[in-house]
Amino acid sequence: MKNVAIIHEWLTTYAGSERVVEQMLREYPESDVFAVADILPDNEREFLQGKTPNTTFIQKLPFLKKLLRHYLPLMPMAVEQWDLSGYDVILSSNHAVAKGVICGPDQLHVSYVHTPIRYAWDFQAQYLRESNLTWGIRSMLTRSILHYIRLWDKVSSSRVDAYVANSHFIARRIQKCYGRTAKVIHPPVDVDAFTPTYEKEDYYIAASRLVPYKRVDLIVEAFRKMPDRKLVVVGDGPMFKSLKANCPANVELLGYLKHDRMSKLMQGAKAFVFAAEEDFGITPVEAQACATPVIAYGRGGSLETVVDGVTGCFFAEQTPDSIVAAVETFERQHGHYDLSSIRRHAEGFRPERFRKELSDFIAAEWAKFDGHRRHQPHHQDPVADPQFADGPDQRPVVIGDPLGMTLS
Repeated sequence: MKNVAIIHEWLTTYAGSERVVEQMLREYPESDVFAVADILPDNEREFLQGKTPNTTFIQKLPFLKKLLRHYLPLMPMAVEQWDLSGYDVILSSNHAVAKGVICGPDQLHVSYVHTPIRYAWDFQAQYLRESNLTWGIRSMLTRSILHYIRLWDKVSSSRVDAYVANSHFIARRIQKCYGRTAKVIHPPVDVDAFTPTYEKEDYYIAASRLVPYKRVDLIVEAFRKMPDRKLVVVGDGPMFKSLKANCPANVELLGYLKHDRMSKLMQGAKAFVFAAEEDFGITPVEAQACATPVIAYGRGGSLETVVDGVTGCFFAEQTPDSIVAAVETFERQHGHYDLSSIRRHAEGFRPERFRKELSDFIAAEWAKFDGHRRHQPHHQDPVADPQFADGPDQRPVVIGDPLGMTLS
């Protein structure tokens, strides 16, 4: 294994998938980075370790910062334009199109999948509904584009030699969408960036980007029904103004906060409330790194990061009433939680664990791939076949026998 190419979707901010790329680069520091487009701010580029990503023609399209996601229909063609022939191993970080790069038969392609393209597969109805695209000409056009992307996504899935999923939940999606099995390696979480605090204050916290599928609106509505309980919401996004305009007195919306202030709020909270159906969900693990229990929706990646009754508890439905019931249950039981056990559980998601599991998996896949490549039998030349010692022209020819079967 000499040369490694790391393929990422697009570089816009330093978030969850970029942290995965950061650890890939630490494990393979000599690798080259490829991305559809790179519009990272200068103050967030440190994780690239001084590397300049190889981009595509999309990098030169107009109004890139504003319209990047509108260029999605062009991205399948874009990732197919890279010449990756000089690399032994292609390692893609995929949640949209990165796995669709074209490789040769002597190259191993391992794809770490954060999720299949959600808005083209099982989240399509939700995406259309939240984008107000359930009917009309724009809806028909969008559905046609998603249909094309879904077809391409399925076809390009065969270009991957080995899949890695960030959770068992995503492994099931990969099986459903692509018909392929995947090794599960949970993503890295920088638990050391969060200091555990064992003295908690009397408030709850929710922290995420304020977009519809995170369902922070449900958490706010739940606490409207519990006026004696305080909720602090950290995060910014398209829903901030609407939430702020109709915010109950016991809920405080703080918007975006820097890491230090957010982590202090997470350390002091009685519990972290999480209502999204996430692929994995890094923030609940960060909360547990602060020794803070988690009250989470009992589907998706949360089932793999929260231990019911040990590091938190679940609610069964994405409704305010279900959240209220879970909070009331937690209030009765929170004195029984061992906060030091919650911190120890979070330490199992350290970056060092991720790098070792990923590198061990790639090394094993490369050994199988390279061994098969080196020892596969070569096609036997009929001239060298003893059956035709006098040359291939001596073989019997039967007219009217196109399948080569001698008639008797």
